[in-house]
Amino acid sequence: MLDTTKVLVRGGGDLASGVVYRLHRSGMRVMVVELPQPLVIRRAVSFASAIFEGSVEVEGAVAHHAESLEQALQILDLGEIPVLADPEARVALQWRPDVLVDAILAKRNIGTRITDAPIVIGLGPGFVAGVDVHAVVETKRGHYLGRVILEGSAVPDTGIPGEVMGYTRERVLRAPTSGTLRALKTIGDSLEAGEAAA
Repeated sequence: MLDTTKVLVRGGGDLASGVVYRLHRSGMRVMVVELPQPLVIRRAVSFASAIFEGSVEVEGAVAHHAESLEQALQILDLGEIPVLADPEARVALQWRPDVLVDAILAKRNIGTRITDAPIVIGLGPGFVAGVDVHAVVETKRGHYLGRVILEGSAVPDTGIPGEVMGYTRERVLRAPTSGTLRALKTIGDSLEAGEAAA
């Protein structure tokens, strides 16, 4: 029965949230595990934001930060999505998901094993279908985006951000040093070249 299918998704960024959204809307019980300080790019459309905000709504689907498995189960019983700070996905040992989706998008496998659940799926490069995971989903922009790979791997990471409106590296902001970021702009604001964002 679909509504009893338990899915654990590692990662709550934008692509991961698309996966979570679709599975949740399909009636599956979806739980998200993230870093205590998530490294998401598009926070406004990422369930990982629940770690910072307490709760977040993406396209009508509501997610809440859960402090424990017990709290996560209560959130699931409300028909909503729990997000736990659990980077190693230790909750899987107790919850025993039917499906594990690694949607961290680290461009390499950082610990997911084909034995982690009856069905294990990896998004993007770094996984080998039939070895690390049962299936790999292509995440590179273009014709094969979303392709399910049952043998082999996704296209290797080039290190160059995908082109948007003619820009690749130029459209990505990177912090020049470590420390606390103080935003001067809101996510979604337009900027002129050279204008301070933080």
